[in-house]
Amino acid sequence: MDELTAQALRDFTTRYCDAWHEKHHSWPLSEELYGVPSPCIISTTSDAVYWQPQPFVGEQNLAAVERAFDIVLQPAIQTFYTTQFAGDMHAQFAEHTLTLLQTWSEDDFRRVQENLIGHLVTQKRLKLSPTLFIATLENELDVISLCNLSGEVCKETLGTRNRQVLAPSLAEFLKQLNPLL
Repeated sequence: MDELTAQALRDFTTRYCDAWHEKHHSWPLSEELYGVPSPCIISTTSDAVYWQPQPFVGEQNLAAVERAFDIVLQPAIQTFYTTQFAGDMHAQFAEHTLTLLQTWSEDDFRRVQENLIGHLVTQKRLKLSPTLFIATLENELDVISLCNLSGEVCKETLGTRNRQVLAPSLAEFLKQLNPLL
């Protein structure tokens, strides 16, 4: 486990939850995750769930993704997806408004791995270097990804070579995120 990334993720999650508490006097609320089982759910309304992060349960690796491509993934991405279960969190990085993706449950973790495999299949077909997404942006063709070769975090336009390095590491990227409610 990449402890720097794990700590940076836990720290951002704490900042996010603290900001939510300060503004709403509650744990984060999600309408999108209503009806989706998770150990994070602490209460439910008629159309939303209140959630709090929980420790990740299960194998702490992305072995299915590695096996599918016979590659070794950056330790930071393994840590990012296996440190905790949590709801997706909105954030600001420099001028970028983003949604930091998280795994919501063990079932969601399997789905995330399938989506990462699909992403890598497309990249391989287009002869692009491998990246693994960690966040979405307002423009649905752009994502924030971790470059599996360099470990850098970049903004990329899906299906193209357009990439802009945002941070030298995932831990550094997470440290610079500001919660956005």
